[in-house]
Amino acid sequence: MKHLWLFLKGIAMGAADVVPGVSGGTIAFITGIYTELLDSIKSININALQTLFKQGPKAAWQAINGTFLLVLGSGVLLALLSLAKVLHHLLLTQPELLWSFFFGLIIASSWHIGKEIQGWNFRKALTLLAGIVIAAGISLASPSSVEATPLILFAAGSIAICAMILPGISGSFILLLMGLYEPILAALKALDLGVMALFAAGAGIGLLLFSRILSWCLHHYKDVMFALLTGFMLGSLAKVWPWKETISTRINSKGEEVPFLQSNSLPLEQAPETLIPALLLMIAGAGLVLILEKVAQSNE
Repeated sequence: MKHLWLFLKGIAMGAADVVPGVSGGTIAFITGIYTELLDSIKSININALQTLFKQGPKAAWQAINGTFLLVLGSGVLLALLSLAKVLHHLLLTQPELLWSFFFGLIIASSWHIGKEIQGWNFRKALTLLAGIVIAAGISLASPSSVEATPLILFAAGSIAICAMILPGISGSFILLLMGLYEPILAALKALDLGVMALFAAGAGIGLLLFSRILSWCLHHYKDVMFALLTGFMLGSLAKVWPWKETISTRINSKGEEVPFLQSNSLPLEQAPETLIPALLLMIAGAGLVLILEKVAQSNE
């Protein structure tokens, strides 16, 4: 049952990572596995390799918390491969409702992380503000476009994975800013192994390096890091706001016209008929976080 629950958490993380504006790190945090995830990734190092040669595969597997990583990673991979098409379709056809659900999820997640901070002071408040400004700046930046060369795909994987494990900063949105979201998503849907391998190689390197920094910060400056992560999540709400006015469009890889530049607007100005369903989905998203929090506490 423990492994099944962990697998479902992986699916939730993978589903979140597909959507620009939502981070799999957010899901990891609210489900209570964030620190263990970082520590497990960090344990894949030269010491684990030495353990493999000296004590055998079983000892090395335990040293890197292999079962945890395998079960969680399987869930993430399954979600990326199976839900990419569904979520991409919803982004095109029901954007207000999908963003509303994630808006409620992120608000509740921000509260969940913020309440873990002990003894607020000026430094923590300033760190919170810095997180809000950084995430909002990234969220409101205009997308650019770069050619998807092998080197660029490798570098994009390294950069995006860093954002994917940070609550509040979306790796998918970083790809969108680079103009690589569509090619990567298309590769996932088409199972283009060449593109996927290059991106995954970059992601693996970035993950091994960045997880060490994050893990060290969480163990030595926990409250300051929580304040920064809370700020990241609050700042990302600028991107996740459900109602938007399309300023310009672009043609995607399928020849479809899709939004390119958008600005936030009031719901009554854009889609008043979606207001009630959107509010209900916001409540559902927030409620899901509270349920996950209670389940995580009961498991502990």
